[in-house]
Amino acid sequence: MIRQFCRFVGIGRFKAAGKVWAGALMAATISVAVAEVPTVAAADKADTLKVRLGGTQSQTRLVIDLDTSVRGELLSRDTDYSQAVLGLSGGGIPKGQSGEGRGLIRSWKLESMAGITRLKIEFNGEARISRRFLLPPGDGVGHYRYVIDVVPKNGVTPQVVQAAVAPTPKPRAAAVPVVDKRNAKKIIVIDAGHGGKDPGARGSFSWEKDVNLAAAKTLKKKLEATGRYRVIMTRETDAYVDKVARVRIARNANADLFISLHSDASASPGTRGASVYTLSDSGTERAARNAMNAGDWSLPKASDDKMVNRILVDLTQRATKNRSATFAELMLGKLEGTTPLVKSSHRQAGFVVLLAADVPAILFEMGFMSNVEDEKLLNDSGYQSRMMGQVTKAIDQYFANDVAYASFALIP
Repeated sequence: MIRQFCRFVGIGRFKAAGKVWAGALMAATISVAVAEVPTVAAADKADTLKVRLGGTQSQTRLVIDLDTSVRGELLSRDTDYSQAVLGLSGGGIPKGQSGEGRGLIRSWKLESMAGITRLKIEFNGEARISRRFLLPPGDGVGHYRYVIDVVPKNGVTPQVVQAAVAPTPKPRAAAVPVVDKRNAKKIIVIDAGHGGKDPGARGSFSWEKDVNLAAAKTLKKKLEATGRYRVIMTRETDAYVDKVARVRIARNANADLFISLHSDASASPGTRGASVYTLSDSGTERAARNAMNAGDWSLPKASDDKMVNRILVDLTQRATKNRSATFAELMLGKLEGTTPLVKSSHRQAGFVVLLAADVPAILFEMGFMSNVEDEKLLNDSGYQSRMMGQVTKAIDQYFANDVAYASFALIP
């Protein structure tokens, strides 16, 4: 059921009450049992892949999967609460598809008239379209999705409901302000691993906590120099910050990306090279439990239905894991050739700092304190600058490719 729901909704990203939610403009109150509705009398060759519906009498969503992009225009009167007719152009949607509805939708039909494809939706009772938008391929989905949300005539729009059910933000860690997302700058949280009473790995002449902090400051300087990022540090001095508090800082800052910097250690002094960790499957389950429970990491509840809330958590996690993995691969690609890498350099683990269900996160092991060559490089300011320069390039590409947000075009 969870997989069906994920395929049904698709993945996007938006902010609500200071939290990151997956699902392109996901309605907070959909208590859905998702169904794939078979088409009737479909043409032999079609760009349309399938039509799916889900929802209840409080809200119903219709999704058309497409091989190509389309644009929609409302052809019927917006005061007609018995039906809605949309004109779809730009995609080769064939005529002759129809099917039974669900929830607020009695039936739907795709037909060709006057050179355009018309989508006719018959409502159950008085209803209206609250929003419609096109999702391009992204987050592992290889096709376009045209999404239509229907609510009762006098129903509250999903955006308003979302705001109404979102809980009051929890107290934030000190010195972390609420971020206004109208600011175009992306928010990067840099976590210098260890610190204070927790020194981390010991090299022949240095401690990991000091190496991590120096690298974090270098990365912060480079990111801020671009003018494109707002950078928040989990620590800026030799102080100990609880691991859970590090995650809390990222979530309360509404971070677009979380980067935890570490330096590894091994019983074998010959082992050297950098690696990047993203959340493992076992860690994912732990993160899901955190997101479901009240506390620092919980997500706003969209429904009294525990299954629906779990589906929403899984949906959020899938998007977050995809984005984390995408950034990890970009980063390793930039580092290759300038930074020694271990074999199988993209790894997975259940580290606490990776457990936020709604913040893309990686843990970067920059090298081995237990290796003489690596330790020298990690303490070399010139090497640190070059390495963090490559990380900055990876961050630039990550956002330039628009993979931090599964972009969608709102249809007027």
